[in-house]
Amino acid sequence: MNNLSTSKSTDWLALVIGNSRLHWGYFKQNKLQSIWDNEHLSKPLITQILPQNLLLPNIPNNLPLYIASVVPFQTKLWQTYPETQIITLDKIPLNNLYSTMGIDRALALLGAGQIYGFPCLVIDAGTALTLTGVDRDRALMGGAILPGLKLQFQSLATKTAALPNVSLSETLPLRWSINTPDAITSGILYTILGGIRTFIDDWLNNYPNSPIILTGGDSQLLLNYFKQKYPDISENLKQDKDIIFWGIFFSSY
Repeated sequence: MNNLSTSKSTDWLALVIGNSRLHWGYFKQNKLQSIWDNEHLSKPLITQILPQNLLLPNIPNNLPLYIASVVPFQTKLWQTYPETQIITLDKIPLNNLYSTMGIDRALALLGAGQIYGFPCLVIDAGTALTLTGVDRDRALMGGAILPGLKLQFQSLATKTAALPNVSLSETLPLRWSINTPDAITSGILYTILGGIRTFIDDWLNNYPNSPIILTGGDSQLLLNYFKQKYPDISENLKQDKDIIFWGIFFSSY
């Protein structure tokens, strides 16, 4: 690991404002101690200390706060907190980033590369499902974005008249299903897994033995599915929900 930028305090909070939730990390003596999630704010933060209900017990509510956000209107709700740094792409020590790239993707890529080595491929299974690669020179190689697992299920339930909202299970259904919920699950999951497999195969063709890291809220589910469908590939996959916080750790502040 590289040393933390000297401008950071040894005790601080990281906040990733995602599309669906707030994701927190607590660093004490520059070690990641705890991570947790809670709901978006519904109104601006009006105190100059953090409300204790947002934090885990025994975490100080006056620590420096580093924010990475993909939801601009949520970002504005935090701007009254006095010790806030908003992380922007120009502070990410990676090459070839483009101006509209999500800060969450860039930070996860940085964290993964610093922890597991460059080059690497990051598959983030959140509200959106993203695949992002970086080469050995820390240059973005590109990636892909598609609706996340839960979003694909929700879209069928909300945009059709007769299809139900199906909950994700731990196991894959039969590919050729004989009831509607399993047919929906089969169609979405086998298509997603097959598509991701083609990206992984292409990546490993160019970067053999490169680390492949799964992160995001549905990363454990996705890893379970890969173990069932593609056990050969699953041996190369690492699941790590912390890498975005390490990306904030290694950002240039």
